[in-house]
Amino acid sequence: MPGAVIGERCSFGQNCVISSGVTVGTNVKVQNNVSIYEGTVIEDDVFLGPSCVLTNVTNPRSQVLRRALYEKTLLRRGCSIGPTPLWFAVLPLVAMPLSEPVQSWPRMFLTMP
Repeated sequence: MPGAVIGERCSFGQNCVISSGVTVGTNVKVQNNVSIYEGTVIEDDVFLGPSCVLTNVTNPRSQVLRRALYEKTLLRRGCSIGPTPLWFAVLPLVAMPLSEPVQSWPRMFLTMP
Protein backbone atom coordinates (compact mmCIF):
# COMPACT_ATOMS: atom_id res chain seq x y z
CA MET A 1 0.00 0.00 0.00
CA PRO A 2 2.80 2.51 -0.52
CA GLY A 3 1.32 5.79 -1.70
CA ALA A 4 -2.17 4.97 -0.39
CA VAL A 5 -3.80 7.09 2.31
CA ILE A 6 -5.73 5.09 4.92
CA GLY A 7 -7.92 6.78 7.55
CA GLU A 8 -8.38 5.82 11.19
CA ARG A 9 -10.47 2.85 12.41
CA CYS A 10 -10.46 1.03 9.06
CA SER A 11 -10.53 -2.74 8.81
CA PHE A 12 -9.34 -4.86 5.90
CA GLY A 13 -10.09 -8.54 5.40
CA GLN A 14 -7.74 -11.15 3.98
CA ASN A 15 -6.30 -10.95 0.46
CA CYS A 16 -7.17 -7.28 -0.25
CA VAL A 17 -5.34 -5.27 -2.92
CA ILE A 18 -4.97 -1.54 -2.28
CA SER A 19 -3.00 0.25 -5.01
CA SER A 20 -0.99 3.42 -4.64
CA GLY A 21 -3.00 6.57 -5.31
CA VAL A 22 -5.99 5.28 -3.32
CA THR A 23 -7.58 7.30 -0.51
CA VAL A 24 -9.62 5.50 2.16
CA GLY A 25 -11.56 7.56 4.71
CA THR A 26 -12.21 6.92 8.38
CA ASN A 27 -14.17 3.92 9.70
CA VAL A 28 -14.22 2.05 6.37
CA LYS A 29 -14.76 -1.73 6.41
CA VAL A 30 -13.30 -3.72 3.52
CA GLN A 31 -14.14 -7.44 3.44
CA ASN A 32 -11.99 -10.30 2.07
CA ASN A 33 -10.69 -10.37 -1.53
CA VAL A 34 -11.50 -6.73 -2.38
CA SER A 35 -9.41 -4.96 -5.06
CA ILE A 36 -9.18 -1.14 -5.00
CA TYR A 37 -7.18 0.38 -7.83
CA GLU A 38 -5.40 3.72 -8.33
CA GLY A 39 -7.64 6.79 -8.50
CA THR A 40 -10.27 5.49 -6.08
CA VAL A 41 -11.44 7.79 -3.29
CA ILE A 42 -13.51 6.19 -0.54
CA GLU A 43 -15.12 8.59 1.90
CA ASP A 44 -15.88 7.86 5.58
CA ASP A 45 -18.13 5.05 6.88
CA VAL A 46 -18.19 2.98 3.66
CA PHE A 47 -18.69 -0.80 3.58
CA LEU A 48 -17.22 -2.92 0.75
CA GLY A 49 -18.53 -6.49 0.66
CA PRO A 50 -16.48 -9.59 -0.14
CA SER A 51 -14.74 -9.83 -3.52
CA CYS A 52 -15.83 -6.50 -4.99
CA VAL A 53 -13.52 -4.79 -7.48
CA LEU A 54 -13.16 -1.03 -7.96
CA THR A 55 -11.48 -0.55 -11.32
CA ASN A 56 -10.05 2.60 -12.87
CA VAL A 57 -10.59 1.78 -16.55
CA THR A 58 -14.06 1.97 -18.11
CA ASN A 59 -13.39 -0.58 -20.84
CA PRO A 60 -10.51 -2.85 -19.73
CA ARG A 61 -8.66 -4.94 -22.31
CA SER A 62 -5.52 -7.01 -21.80
CA GLN A 63 -3.82 -6.06 -25.08
CA VAL A 64 -4.27 -2.27 -24.74
CA LEU A 65 -2.27 -0.15 -22.31
CA ARG A 66 -4.67 2.25 -20.60
CA ARG A 67 -2.54 3.86 -17.88
CA ALA A 68 -2.95 7.27 -19.51
CA LEU A 69 -6.73 6.79 -19.37
CA TYR A 70 -7.13 5.98 -15.66
CA GLU A 71 -10.30 7.51 -14.29
CA LYS A 72 -11.44 8.43 -10.79
CA THR A 73 -13.90 6.37 -8.76
CA LEU A 74 -15.63 8.10 -5.84
CA LEU A 75 -17.57 6.27 -3.13
CA ARG A 76 -19.54 8.76 -1.08
CA ARG A 77 -19.83 8.75 2.71
CA GLY A 78 -21.87 5.89 4.14
CA CYS A 79 -22.45 3.91 0.95
CA SER A 80 -22.49 0.13 1.07
CA ILE A 81 -21.50 -2.20 -1.77
CA GLY A 82 -22.55 -5.83 -1.48
CA PRO A 83 -20.54 -8.92 -2.38
CA THR A 84 -18.87 -9.42 -5.76
CA PRO A 85 -19.89 -6.35 -7.78
CA LEU A 86 -17.56 -4.88 -10.38
CA TRP A 87 -17.71 -1.09 -10.27
CA PHE A 88 -16.23 0.92 -13.10
CA ALA A 89 -14.83 4.39 -12.83
CA VAL A 90 -17.07 7.41 -13.51
CA LEU A 91 -19.85 6.08 -11.28
CA PRO A 92 -20.02 8.23 -8.16
CA LEU A 93 -22.06 6.47 -5.52
CA VAL A 94 -24.30 8.48 -3.26
CA ALA A 95 -25.08 7.17 0.20
CA MET A 96 -28.69 6.76 1.20
CA PRO A 97 -29.73 8.22 4.56
CA LEU A 98 -29.16 5.77 7.40
CA SER A 99 -32.72 6.35 8.58
CA GLU A 100 -34.17 5.11 5.28
CA PRO A 101 -35.13 1.40 5.10
CA VAL A 102 -32.82 -0.73 2.95
CA GLN A 103 -35.76 -2.00 0.87
CA SER A 104 -36.32 1.51 -0.53
CA TRP A 105 -32.75 1.91 -1.81
CA PRO A 106 -32.37 1.82 -5.60
CA ARG A 107 -30.57 -1.11 -7.22
CA MET A 108 -28.01 -0.59 -9.96
CA PHE A 109 -26.91 -3.22 -12.46
CA LEU A 110 -24.02 -2.85 -14.86
CA THR A 111 -23.37 -4.68 -18.11
CA MET A 112 -20.33 -4.71 -20.36
CA PRO A 113 -20.80 -3.16 -23.83
